[in-house]
Amino acid sequence: MSDLVILALIVVITFLSVLLTIFGYVLYSGLFSDINIRTGSPPIKNVTVAYKYKQGPYKECGTLFTESCSIGPKLSSIGVFYDDPKKVPGDKCRCAIGSILSEGDVQPCEDLLQLYQKFGFHIFSFPEVTHVVAASFPHRTPLSVFLGVQRVYAQLGRYIKERKLCAHPFIEIYQGNLIHYMSPLARQSDFYVPELQEAEWRQDFQDSEEDRRMDITDADSDSETSSVSHMMSDSRESSLASSVVPSLIGQGSGHRDQWCDSRSNRSSSSFEELDLELPNGQEVAGCTKAEASCNELWETTPEEREAVVEGEE
Repeated sequence: MSDLVILALIVVITFLSVLLTIFGYVLYSGLFSDINIRTGSPPIKNVTVAYKYKQGPYKECGTLFTESCSIGPKLSSIGVFYDDPKKVPGDKCRCAIGSILSEGDVQPCEDLLQLYQKFGFHIFSFPEVTHVVAASFPHRTPLSVFLGVQRVYAQLGRYIKERKLCAHPFIEIYQGNLIHYMSPLARQSDFYVPELQEAEWRQDFQDSEEDRRMDITDADSDSETSSVSHMMSDSRESSLASSVVPSLIGQGSGHRDQWCDSRSNRSSSSFEELDLELPNGQEVAGCTKAEASCNELWETTPEEREAVVEGEE
């Protein structure tokens, strides 16, 4: 019985020791470390970096950090993150991961440049900016990276939102026992690597082409609609004309005949008063041939009219 009690005590003590060890490890990694968000000078100057561009979930970036550290273990690591994983799908998130080759006016070592380029890294320079939103977090264990992401970015987001700042992209710099988090407030485009700029240009070009095709499609659709409307309008007008014109013609001829009839009754006095002379063979507008002959007859002299009458007899 006493042996079982001793065994149980050993198990309990071991379990508590493991719990205390885990808690101490998490505590040492920065579980309750103070986080001071500030706006001011950046933690680094202008830098030349060797990087690899990646598009995909940020949780898969660890392999790039490991690769860059294995090439230059004494160099500071850097990660530039261009998308918010809470708003952008994981497979669309973009980043650039690598190492800082030089800072300030110091030129990077040519051997390091060639070594990183040999393993597929690209070389690019980031400028020094005057103001950034920045914070730091202890880098004591691998767990510090996870804790920093969970704790720092939440406070950075609130800080930027409350003050309505325009800060992007987010940059992580691993220097010694600290992880520096910063987001520039100016010259943000200078932190976009060429691959990202090319991808955005290509996306903008595709969007503009798609918009142009949509505009053309809409224009063609409008043209077809207007053509159909025009044809329907023409057909309606044609049908309307075919049904209305005959009656108008009948009515018009009746009115014209009536007008000509009334005019023929007073044509002699009208032409005598106006003393109009019409060329031979020209018809009076709006009159029939008989009325024109009648007009010609009234233009002749009395002797000529008598000769015409005798000839007809």
